[in-house]
Amino acid sequence: MKTKKINLTITGCLGRMGQQLIKSASKDKRFKINSLTENKLQRKKILGILPKLNNSEAFKKSDVIIDFTIPKCTLEVLNIAAKQKKRVIIGTTGFTLKEENIIKKISKKIPILKAGNMSLGINLLMYLTEIASKSLGNNFLSKVFEAHHKFKKDHPSGTALMLGQGIAIGKNRNLHGIMGKKYLNKKKFPYGKKINFNSVRKGKIIGEHEVLFSSGKEIIRLNHEAFDRALYSEGALTAASWLMKKKPGLYSMRDLMNFK
Repeated sequence: MKTKKINLTITGCLGRMGQQLIKSASKDKRFKINSLTENKLQRKKILGILPKLNNSEAFKKSDVIIDFTIPKCTLEVLNIAAKQKKRVIIGTTGFTLKEENIIKKISKKIPILKAGNMSLGINLLMYLTEIASKSLGNNFLSKVFEAHHKFKKDHPSGTALMLGQGIAIGKNRNLHGIMGKKYLNKKKFPYGKKINFNSVRKGKIIGEHEVLFSSGKEIIRLNHEAFDRALYSEGALTAASWLMKKKPGLYSMRDLMNFK
């Protein structure tokens, strides 16, 4: 019996992640790219599809919309999706508290999966960081290292902050209360009672993250290295397939991976 393909809309199709999603989805037999959107009208077709603006016509025949854009665009997408009862995967970051609350409200009408990082490995690393932080207690100091390509402007990366949040959750603390120093391009950096971060920006590194705990007598390292951007788009496609069976609500990669 032939399985029905999932009709997909990819927003921000000309962006770095949009392009990567098109590449991954076109090779994935579970999906059919039904429509593509951009914030300006386009004249050039991609895989035979002419990108549209975000509107009800663009989303009409879609089962799932994958959105890696900017907050303003994401909210525009969600408002249309809510009226049409479409599922949405959000990979966009940088929402304000007010915008986060709007997303929560819309998730009462449609299934939404939102994640700051779609990599299954990074989400596992965050979970392990929480467990380690809780188990090791206050006798261990911690720090977070991350490295990315030379063009990445922000530091620490959103993922490094996510891992810092994992340490804070394990200690039952607020991250802002235990945020230490933020270093850039240091060869060595110290542990502290607060969480220190060191960011390296060089070459073409896709992403390296490491969480370290030390008691002075031993060191525990948890790390993850990304070799290919496709792991983010493939994570988003796994999320899209998983969301097909879900009722309205706000989900995370943690729900998908069945972490308690």
